[in-house]
Amino acid sequence: MVRGARKAIAVGVAVAVACGLQKHLNFVPGPRHAAPVAAAAASMMMAPAAFADEIGDAAKKLGDASYSFAKEVDWNNGIFLQAPGKFQPLEALKAIDKMIEMGAAADPKLLKEAAEAHHKAIGSISGPNGVTSRADWDAVNAAIGRIVASVPKAKVMAVYDSVTAITDPGVPAYMKSLVNGPDAEKAYQGFLEFKDVVEKNQVSTASAPAVVPSGDKIGVAAKALSDASYPFIKDIDWLSDVYLKPLPGKTAPETLKAIDKMIVMGAKMDGNLLKAAAEAHHKAIGSIDATGVTSAADYEAVNAAIGRLVASVPTTVMDVYNSMAGIVDSQVTNNMFSKVNPLDAVAAAKGFYTFKDVVEAGASEANGENTLTELLCLVQTQQDQKNYKLILKKEEIEAPRALVTLASTIKHHQAP
Repeated sequence: MVRGARKAIAVGVAVAVACGLQKHLNFVPGPRHAAPVAAAAASMMMAPAAFADEIGDAAKKLGDASYSFAKEVDWNNGIFLQAPGKFQPLEALKAIDKMIEMGAAADPKLLKEAAEAHHKAIGSISGPNGVTSRADWDAVNAAIGRIVASVPKAKVMAVYDSVTAITDPGVPAYMKSLVNGPDAEKAYQGFLEFKDVVEKNQVSTASAPAVVPSGDKIGVAAKALSDASYPFIKDIDWLSDVYLKPLPGKTAPETLKAIDKMIVMGAKMDGNLLKAAAEAHHKAIGSIDATGVTSAADYEAVNAAIGRLVASVPTTVMDVYNSMAGIVDSQVTNNMFSKVNPLDAVAAAKGFYTFKDVVEAGASEANGENTLTELLCLVQTQQDQKNYKLILKKEEIEAPRALVTLASTIKHHQAP
């Protein structure tokens, strides 16, 4: 949906600045919060885990060249929420789509490590400009570098080119005017050297597509949710600029705390399911009509993909919910509700609550199965494992009690 594109446009702004560098070699782009040159990095660099030391060393050199610049950037500035030129949501969505494709092709392990690096960097943010520590600045750069190097150059350049297309040519010069010019130039030269190290280690082929589950309970529930909520989806003005507006009365640091919870949740997600969700979003963007609405089938597929993702991280979901509830005022909810058919909105909400229950049950089952598997690994022989499973099945012990019973039994049998 175009709405997702609006929320991601803050990153697009910074990437756009980077794209202007080919025409204005006197400015270094700056992403938001803890990620240095992170947006720019999304267009042209970095390397896989096998080259961790080389890229790590290069990231430190980039830090030497760019940290002074980073400290001058006002990362709390609302400008990063704005479009990098004329507001053209469907064109911006094309750029977001290229970023999604690139993310889907990235190594899931490296994505996890980069998310964890960003989380740590957010924890060390200080000062009026909201800059992270030098060590975390370097770590984030290195993590992003390894991600981009895990993706074929063609996909990286597709991001670069698509963002260039929506960036006003005056953006680089304006952004440079907000910092010390010589520091920006030094940072840019360091960025170019870092880019060369990443590009040298870049993979040439993309990873295999995700394995998408079928016939599962979440998939079935996603169809019911989609049937109930699609009329509501068609009521929404996905081309509105409201999604670029800052939350009323909330500062950038307050909002960043909620974003941090999302990053932590994302870092714990199943890699295959994350890739599958990205691929589902890419396909859904391909079927979007002139009003920004995707097809019913693709909407259903996206709902199912998100449901499976959420079920893979049961312990962090409520952290995200609570953090968002703390920064979204009721006036926001009321305003958005007023823009659609209330009956459609209520039907969608009811469908969502039912879907939520199925996802929550799936999360509990997955968590129980994982714990049971861990306990069974303590058993010394395969025959013992079979025996314990049969006992539990025969007695029909509920999952929580079953785990306690199994743990006690294993401990007793393994005692000297």
